[in-house]
Amino acid sequence: MFRRILAAASATALAVGLLLQTAPVASAAPPAGQNDTIVHLFEWNWPSVGRECTSNLGPKGYGAVQVSPPQEHIVLSGSGYPWWQDYQPISYQLVTRRGNRAAFAAMVSTCHAAGVKVYVDAVLNHMQGANQSGTGSAGNTFSNLNNPAVPYTSSDFHTPCAINDYNSVTQVQTCQLSSLTDLRTESASVRAKEVAYLNDLISLGIDGFRLDAAKHMAVADIAAIKAGLTKPSSYLYQEVIEGGANSPTQYTGNGDVTDFRYGDVVGAAFQSASPASLSTLPSQMLLATGKAQVFIDNHDTERNGRTKLNYKNGDRYYLAEGFMLAYPFGTPAVMSGYAFSSSDAGPPAGSNGTTTDTSCGSGWTCQHRDRRIANMVALRNAARGSAVTNWWSNGSSQIGFGRGAVAYTAFNTAGSSVTRTFQTSLPAGTYCDVMSGDYSAGSCSGTRYTVAANGTFTATLAANRSLALYTGARI
Repeated sequence: MFRRILAAASATALAVGLLLQTAPVASAAPPAGQNDTIVHLFEWNWPSVGRECTSNLGPKGYGAVQVSPPQEHIVLSGSGYPWWQDYQPISYQLVTRRGNRAAFAAMVSTCHAAGVKVYVDAVLNHMQGANQSGTGSAGNTFSNLNNPAVPYTSSDFHTPCAINDYNSVTQVQTCQLSSLTDLRTESASVRAKEVAYLNDLISLGIDGFRLDAAKHMAVADIAAIKAGLTKPSSYLYQEVIEGGANSPTQYTGNGDVTDFRYGDVVGAAFQSASPASLSTLPSQMLLATGKAQVFIDNHDTERNGRTKLNYKNGDRYYLAEGFMLAYPFGTPAVMSGYAFSSSDAGPPAGSNGTTTDTSCGSGWTCQHRDRRIANMVALRNAARGSAVTNWWSNGSSQIGFGRGAVAYTAFNTAGSSVTRTFQTSLPAGTYCDVMSGDYSAGSCSGTRYTVAANGTFTATLAANRSLALYTGARI
């Protein structure tokens, strides 16, 4: 859900104690044989996503890419083509500022050839803003409670009203979210059109959906829509912000749920140089690991001030991202978009608002390519099913932990370096630190560490730096 509709209450971090030595932390294993890391290529156009799947996402082991909404949207040239125009649908035709249906289908095929699944950000709760009229990105006209290209008429929308009380389920799920025309998702006619849209995407190879603004839809409505999918195994993760009358836990029967609390807790720990507090991370979360879709930041929280860290925070941000990938909780999503100074700013674009091809470093931030994130994806994949072991902390700013006999990571958020002999469960050998360099064909471009027969190794970790060793990068 976009910046202007984050009205739910923020989660409150739970107080935790500090664990100073080697107590292992239990965590359920993700599904065997499935690379689960999602990268959100926010506002990337379809040809750029396809190229990225081939050149980086597939080779680095990312499991899936989340793409921006592919349906026809409102065009707000007078507002400088803000990013949130894409979250105001006009129809379900696949024509956006990122490309048309043919380009979208080609992108999906290219990503699949690279071994990367594609998840769509699906907007089903609402259409365009109330009392607006004009022409959408596919050339279809619309006006207020009227979308003839679908078609939707006034009978397909709830009676206009504002959400003034998030403790009222009726208001949350039937009134207009930030004055957006609210669909009657309890209506069989509306559901049929939405199911047809999702099944059209499935016919093009889409593997799953992020359901935008799911908090503003009834659980039963989502269940009914899901039941109509031609591919029941499609991965579904629902955007439900904690707070108010309806809880994220109510939606877990339909699929995974976005866990905003995760970014609050982990982001705050790394921002304040207190990652030792994460020794009890699972118990601090509202959702269980098998139902939580987690992130340090997403396209909303990096703009609205909720997130404690984003790409602008430099090292601490990348430390938190590395922790997310190393620690076995939930299904992680890595944010990767574009630089912005205004929270409304759209992506790099031509004069007509059409999104330009991605060029990392030229307006596009491309966090997912940084080795402190990218190389950790392979570590996560290799350590699947391995519990947290050999936890250590100094009580505040420095932590280290293993993933069974497969991996070991350490993080230093202090303002000075630390030299320590770390205890691991790794087999003896020389390892490439994939946080500082790349491993390829038995060689390492970064620092090497030798693990002794008793599982120990000694390292000096500079301020705001981390290290990561795993059996897949053993020299």
